[in-house]
Order: sequence, then structure tokens, then C-alpha cells
Amino acid sequence: MKGTQRIVLFWLLLCCGISILWGISIGQASPNGMSDFKGIYYDARCLLQHIDPYKLGAPLRVYQAEEGGRTSPPEVIRQILLRNVYLPTTSIFIVPFAMLPWGTAHLLWMFLTAASLILAGFLMLCSGGTSAPVIVGSLICFLLVNTEAVIAIGNPAGIAVSLCVVAVWCFLEDRFAWAGILCLAVSLAIKPHDAGLVWLYFLLAGGVYRKRALQTLLITSIFGLASILWVTPIAPQWMQELHSNLLVTSASGGTSDPGPLSAVNGNGPSMIICLQSALSVFRNDPRFYNPVSYLICGTLLLVWSVRTLRLRLSQTSAWFALSAVVPFTILITYHRPYDAKLLLLAVPACAILWAEGGPTRWLALLATSAGIVSTADIPLTIHLMLTKNMRIPTEGFSGQILTVVVMRPVPLILLAMGIFYLWIYLRRDSAPAATADTGDTRKTQRELIPA
Repeated sequence: MKGTQRIVLFWLLLCCGISILWGISIGQASPNGMSDFKGIYYDARCLLQHIDPYKLGAPLRVYQAEEGGRTSPPEVIRQILLRNVYLPTTSIFIVPFAMLPWGTAHLLWMFLTAASLILAGFLMLCSGGTSAPVIVGSLICFLLVNTEAVIAIGNPAGIAVSLCVVAVWCFLEDRFAWAGILCLAVSLAIKPHDAGLVWLYFLLAGGVYRKRALQTLLITSIFGLASILWVTPIAPQWMQELHSNLLVTSASGGTSDPGPLSAVNGNGPSMIICLQSALSVFRNDPRFYNPVSYLICGTLLLVWSVRTLRLRLSQTSAWFALSAVVPFTILITYHRPYDAKLLLLAVPACAILWAEGGPTRWLALLATSAGIVSTADIPLTIHLMLTKNMRIPTEGFSGQILTVVVMRPVPLILLAMGIFYLWIYLRRDSAPAATADTGDTRKTQRELIPA
């Protein structure tokens, strides 16, 4: 490892350490600390006690019983414990933690979240650090120093996103393939809306990538079947109950409502950042903002999919494909800023463009930096402080545009980032035809994956 890379690695570890200590202190001091982990923890505790976790208030009752009625949970935690909105596949990975006392379980979860984020950042440094170590190191350090929220609330996105990034590294570097398959399968099982389009890329890419995607699908299916066989006898109506819970939380005023009337969707690290949250400013009606969001993102994803199917891919083109699809992943459906840690996958593509030189490298740095900064915890907190008392009239189209730009700029920034990298992906030339086998199998697979 060169001197510059050692310095970058030192700063990366320092930023991670700051973020971990800050996140742990917030999680311990805040009454809403570890709120999201508390939800999935007590969902799994319900299953261990043969109680249907999808019934209204069941996890809350288990929590209150174990607390002996001594304390009443804060309203945020109460809302989370009222309705289980996770698939059964999530619970099978939480059960080992649910078997432990709360104190041990939540500390172990914090440690695993932090460790997985550090590993994901380190692997992206390995992928892009040789091309532009300072640029790559700066972007990754900034992203990792802004992970306090996901550590403090314990949302499973921290681990799911990190495992997805690890899997991508394993596939593109052609190393530890089965570890990558297992990581992506677990990521899909826990948060399919985070890792789903990344998995789709490998399926469409062909060659050994498609093989890895199908192997991942097999493992994920095994996880799914095992969880259904376990949950169904305890909660025979879990599908209907889960659907009902999702409808309630996403309804107007609910905790997952992307509109302006959401119970928690203001500015700051807890805001919803999908495209619907910006479109709802123009018309707060899911019959408007959902179809429009799907149309915009779906059209861009269709172009991306056709390009992926037709392009004879190199490892470099694969990074551009992933950097384009990650912003669309966040935009097309419900996501919050902690899900946007998936933007780690865009850093190697930025490094490649920076190393190539020309004016495009500045656009790449601007687009990638804007995406990472706009979804980071500290900038979002500052934005919240600056805008919490701001009142912008929403009457008329100009007022609505101003509201989106000032109050909800993140979806617009992510859309611009996705379009930029899609443009780069469409401009890349197809790789030359595969050469004869020279005996360097790993090099052949990494440089050219035949469709």
C-alpha cells in the first residue's frame, strides 16, 4: 500500500471512529435511541413466544410485558412497535439477537452495523483508491463520518446496504464469490428495495454475473421459504396483516407518508427522499405522485436495462452501470437518508472519470459529491435548523418549485446524479471481443464479462 493510500486509510478509520462514538452516544442518550432495532427486535421476540408479530400492537405488548409496565415508550417507539412492516425474512436474521437480553443485543447490533459500514467503505477504497486516492478517500470519509443516525436508531439498512456493497466488490473483483452471493442474498432478504436493482444489474449483465445473480436468487429463496414455513403457523394471516400495516403507515399523515402531512417526514436525517416526496408538493395525492414517479424512474431504468443487455461489459462499465442505478433505487420507492449509504457504489466510477481527465471528471465529482453530501446526516441536520421556521407559500407553480428546491432538494439532486451517470453509461464504447484464453482466468473475467 502506497503512502497516500495509508494516509487515506488512516483518515477513513478516524472518520468511522468519530461516527461510531457519536452514534453510540446518541443512541444511548436519546429516548428514541435504537428505535428501529427495537421494532425488529420485539417482532422477533413475538415469534419466539409464538405470538403473531403482525397483529396490531403485538410487539408493543411484548415490550410492555418485559418492561413490567414500569415505563411508557416515547411516541416514536410506540408507533414503531404498533405495526410490523418488515417481511418475515428479516426476522430470521434478528432471532439470534432476540434470544439475547436487550442490553447485549442492541450493543452487538451497533457493533455489527459499524463494522459492516467500515468494511464496505474499505472495499470501495480498494476499488477506486488506486485511480484517485485523495478523491475517493475524501468522498468515503465524508460518507462514513455521517453515519450517526443509522447507528443511533439501529435501522437494518446499515447492515443490508453494507452487505450489498461487499457483494458487488466480490463479484466485480472475482474474489470470494460465495461470500458475495451470501452477502447479497442476506441484503435482499432484509431490505429488498435497497439491493433489488443491484441484483437486477447482475442478472441482466450476462456471463458469470448472471450466474452469480441466479445463485443469489436461490439462496434468497431458501431464506424466504424457511421464514414462511416458520412464520405462517404462528401468523397464518401475516400477508394480509402486513399489507394492512403498510397501507396505514403510508397513508396521509402516516410515518411512511412521503407527503407534507407525514407524521415524521420533515427535513433532517429522518426525511423521506424518494421522488414522491418532491412530487407531493405539487399534488399531495398518491394517485398522482406514485404513477409520475414510476413513469420517470421506470423510463430511465428501461433505457438503462436495454443498454445493460446490449453492452459487452468490462469491469469499468459495470461500475458506471451501478453508479447510475443506485440513485434510481433510492428515488423509485420509499427510502430515507440511511438507505442512501448505497451511494458508496458510485465512488469507484467517479474515481475512474477523475483519472481519465477532461471536463467530465469535474461533473463526476460534482454529481457524486452532491449526492453524498445532500443525504449525509450533518448537512441534513444543518438544513433542518435553517429551514424549520421557514414558511414558503405553495400557491402557484413558482411557489411549489421554490418549496421543492429549498425544502426538499435531495430527490432532485439524486435524479440529476442518476441521469448524469446514465449518460456516461450510454456513452461508453462496447468492450472489444473476448480474446483467447491466456491462462489468466481471473484477469479475463474481470476485464471482460461476455454477454
